[in-house]
Amino acid sequence: MKKYISIGLLGLGTVGSGVVQLIKNHQEELVHQVGCEVKVKSILVRDVEKERDIQIGQTHLTTDPDELLKDPEIDIVIEVIGGIEEAREHIIRALEAKKHVVTANKDLIALYGPELLQKALENNCDLFYEASVAGGIPILRGLSDGLVSDRIQKLMGIVNGTTNYILTKMDEDGLSYETALKEAQELGFAEADPTSDVEGLDAARKMAILARLAFFTNVILEDVEVSGISSVSVEDLNYGKKLGYVMKLIGHAHFENQQLEVSVQPTFLSKSHPLASVKNEYNAIYVNGEAVGETMFYGPGAGSLPTATAVMSDVVAVIKNMRLGVNGKSYVKPRFERVLKTPDQRFGQYYFRLHLKDQVGAFSKITTLFNELDISFEKILQTPLSKNELAEIIIVTHNISMERFEKALMELRDLSVVEEVISYYRVEGDVKK
Repeated sequence: MKKYISIGLLGLGTVGSGVVQLIKNHQEELVHQVGCEVKVKSILVRDVEKERDIQIGQTHLTTDPDELLKDPEIDIVIEVIGGIEEAREHIIRALEAKKHVVTANKDLIALYGPELLQKALENNCDLFYEASVAGGIPILRGLSDGLVSDRIQKLMGIVNGTTNYILTKMDEDGLSYETALKEAQELGFAEADPTSDVEGLDAARKMAILARLAFFTNVILEDVEVSGISSVSVEDLNYGKKLGYVMKLIGHAHFENQQLEVSVQPTFLSKSHPLASVKNEYNAIYVNGEAVGETMFYGPGAGSLPTATAVMSDVVAVIKNMRLGVNGKSYVKPRFERVLKTPDQRFGQYYFRLHLKDQVGAFSKITTLFNELDISFEKILQTPLSKNELAEIIIVTHNISMERFEKALMELRDLSVVEEVISYYRVEGDVKK
């Protein structure tokens, strides 16, 4: 066994700085776990002269990736530069140089995970990516190790802290979407361009990774149906409260009869659901397994040290594999063909908010339409509007297929007594139902 393990770090931003800090401050714990010191030998940065808050001691800074990727003394490459193509190129080169790789790059893994894992397998190297989903929450290792003997049936997750913060502020403080987003940006929870977060793209990448691991099938990003929170209104959140719901951006994955569905969408949760109490920037993933039943993983979904903790858990796993001589043996190839459920095989409850013409028989036409589609109501609210002689109707359906939901939506829009379908959302009730 080597006297110490040498790390090459690609990137010294928020997460990279956290990694350096953990290695420096937790060296005794690392030596106890792996039996030797862990040292960062070189760090790839954009600008060597830039002033930094983190103290790096004698660690070598470079702008040339070859100094890391071709260095025979470096055992493990940690990639935290972000982006896709440049990071992919660096990781492939590292694996071909027989270096183990740890990455926090969800975008890269969502798009190229299977390809990179195959490359790692061919080179007898480890490629781990715990930090790519939910920051400091050990969900990937929980799925691949802790629950590996079970059959995971369902995953539901709040996997984006930005949107959860925004929806919490809208729900609890009555802020508009625009005001809550601005506050999230000021606090550093949202980027200057928040599109990836608020339109659900960030969560979709994470759900593709989670579903891939949980269901042993090669889920691709295009399989995930995505809608974001930018059109969510305080009015809908207030109606949700009256009905006993709270809204979250939920990643949903279900695997049944070897058929798959994965989506990210604003969802009304029953207040009794475990995910309903997850607030602000926190993340949580609810897992339902055939044997284990219900479990939930909760914690900070981002941040320097939480994410760095996940990175270092992978580093420790790599080093333990080095000691055992089993690097590159952990990759499990997909077991099932990727088969997506059709709309008539996907089921859920749905919330509709309609503006209805306030005239005799209007609501009976709604009920007739739903009866014809064999859709029953679980909850109904009706509120008269002062303007234009309209009534506002809130309907929550019982469980129906997506096929029937889409048909109902189309026919409601064509119905003469319906002025407008204002909004519609998925509903998740009590998990025990």
